[in-house]
Amino acid sequence: MEAVMQLDSVLEIVTRTDPGKVRSNNEDSILANAACGIVVLADGMGGYNAGEVASGMATSMLGKRLEKVFAKRAVGATLAAALSSTHAALAVAIAETNRAIFSAAQTQAQYAGMGTTLVIGVFQGNQLTVAHIGDSRVYRLRGKDFVQITRDHSWLEEKIASGLLTREQAQLSRNKNLVTRAVGIDAQVSPEIHDFEMISDDIYLFCSDGLNDMVPDKDIGATLSALSANLDLCALQLIQLANDHGGRDNVSVILVKVKKTTSTLVSPLVSWWHRLLTWFKYCGFVKEEKNVQTHT
Repeated sequence: MEAVMQLDSVLEIVTRTDPGKVRSNNEDSILANAACGIVVLADGMGGYNAGEVASGMATSMLGKRLEKVFAKRAVGATLAAALSSTHAALAVAIAETNRAIFSAAQTQAQYAGMGTTLVIGVFQGNQLTVAHIGDSRVYRLRGKDFVQITRDHSWLEEKIASGLLTREQAQLSRNKNLVTRAVGIDAQVSPEIHDFEMISDDIYLFCSDGLNDMVPDKDIGATLSALSANLDLCALQLIQLANDHGGRDNVSVILVKVKKTTSTLVSPLVSWWHRLLTWFKYCGFVKEEKNVQTHT
């Protein structure tokens, strides 16, 4: 059975982006489509306007591809089938986007070295699939429990994981912006993709590091908890907090409130995407992530 699955009745989405108080340009780029249940946030890097170009390419390309895939879905798919299709669609779309940005950086001198972090959310049924590369984050507020559900691909996170730094020491480090993965830097990139079970009234915060570098997690969580009934005001307040703490970077937030969930899974119609993914792997454009797990 085929159906056009409109999710804007079950998701409330608010987006905000700001250049901050130090930079004149904004290298962040965001996209949200509540009807398709997708959000994309990219934080660009590179000289002159190259960061803006990289993040803009990422959101534009991914938006067009993912909106096409997730606008029409098959209702009643099994959980495993729906999530497998979603992972495949994300892997192919990210690989295509990475190749385009990498090619532009290699062939146009003004874009040399450009790249972007990336975080994508796909909402369907009672599941959220998150794909991310770099240090843009996703947090979840569930009741009073506020947690970060992504793990940064960064030099600091690697040092913390190896026991060479504590989180307290990492907060004082000058190396906060050193990422170990980014879109467009190399010919291939491996996204980290995980699935999370959602419940009604969950709120998910997608943000660039311009927020969490400026504002402690406890203050982000307190703000989200206090203003959970007014996401517009909450987004504005989070931006203001980042600027009040120095605003040294661009700051972007996407807030998604799950008004209700359903146990009926919907799967993107991606048999064609599966074939394309197989071709991409054969050509070496997509590197498989071997440790993708389902988290709750």
